[in-house]
Amino acid sequence: MEIRYLRESDDRLAISKVYEESWKYVYKGIVPKEYLDSIQEGAWVSCLDTEGRYTLVMTDGQKIVGTSSFCRSRMTEMANYGEIISIYLLPEYMGKRYGRLLLKAVIHELKNMGFEEIFLWVLEDNHRARRFYEKSGFRKSSQYIEECIGGKRLKEVQYCYGLLG
Repeated sequence: MEIRYLRESDDRLAISKVYEESWKYVYKGIVPKEYLDSIQEGAWVSCLDTEGRYTLVMTDGQKIVGTSSFCRSRMTEMANYGEIISIYLLPEYMGKRYGRLLLKAVIHELKNMGFEEIFLWVLEDNHRARRFYEKSGFRKSSQYIEECIGGKRLKEVQYCYGLLG
């Protein structure tokens, strides 16, 4: 396994596929089936080269099996925080400690960027991910946002991580 920054030569469709397959697997029973079924190939390609956003990829040989995007907080009230925008693995790589390695790498990169505190959002009903973040030292804050995905109102809860404490 290798974890590295996204390269210009990386196949953006292969990276988007990680998002697509992960969403369809992880959010089954949380996000409406019709919405998950409607996710098209390449749905995340346009997000990968957004200015100010950084992306790590995890590879198994030549195959891209995981990805994580991060940046300076997109929330003005948390301007001094680093933000983990996403962290996803292909379903067959979940539950095998690869997620921990990818999360550790993202935290390391945010620390190198000068951030002492980090946050992320996770769907409230995604109990598996919430346990993963809690075991990794993240703590649920009182902040939340509501979104409508596929016609269903869903709550995202915020988790924070302090590098000093």
